[in-house]
Amino acid sequence: MTARNTLVRSLHDVGAAVWLGGALMGAVGLNGAASDIKDRRERAEIAADGWARWAPVNAAAIGTHLVGGLGLLLANRHRVRGQKGVTANTAVKTALTGAALATTAYSGILGTKIAAAGRDAEAAGATTPDAGTPDDVAAAQKRLRTLQWATPALALGVVVLGAQQGEQQRPTEVVAGFARKLRSRV
Repeated sequence: MTARNTLVRSLHDVGAAVWLGGALMGAVGLNGAASDIKDRRERAEIAADGWARWAPVNAAAIGTHLVGGLGLLLANRHRVRGQKGVTANTAVKTALTGAALATTAYSGILGTKIAAAGRDAEAAGATTPDAGTPDDVAAAQKRLRTLQWATPALALGVVVLGAQQGEQQRPTEVVAGFARKLRSRV
C-alpha cells in the first residue's frame, strides 16, 4: 500500500471511528445522563446543548470519512470493478454510509426542534417526554429515541465493512479475488 493510500485509509477509518464513538457516547452518556438532571425543564435543553457542541466535531469526522472514502474508491477503482467481493462490499458500505448520513442529519433537525423549545420543554430525559412536554417536542424526542441507536448501528456497519475492505487489499486476497471473478465469467 502506498503512503497516499495509507493516508486516505487512515482518514476514512478515523472519521468513521469518531462518528461511531460520538454517536454511542451521545446515546449512552449524554442522553442517558440528561435524565439525572434534577430540573426537568433543563434535561432536554442541556442534552441539546451538548449535541450542539459536538456537531462541528461530528461534521468534521463525517467529512474526513467521506474524503478518505472517495480517495480509496479512486485509488482502488480497478479492484472495485475486477475483484470478486469488492463491488458488493463497496455497494453495501455506500448504502450504509448514506443511511447513516440521513439518520445523522435527521437527528440534527429533530435536536434543533427540541433545543428551540428550551425551558418550555419539561421532559423525563433527552429522548423521553413526560406529561409536561409539548406535543411537537414529544414527537421529536420519540423519533430521536430510535435514531440515537440507528446511527451508531449504521456507523458500526460502515466500520466493519471498512475492516473487511482492508482485508480484501491483502495481496493474496487481491489475486484470489481476481481469479474468482475470472472463473465466474468463464
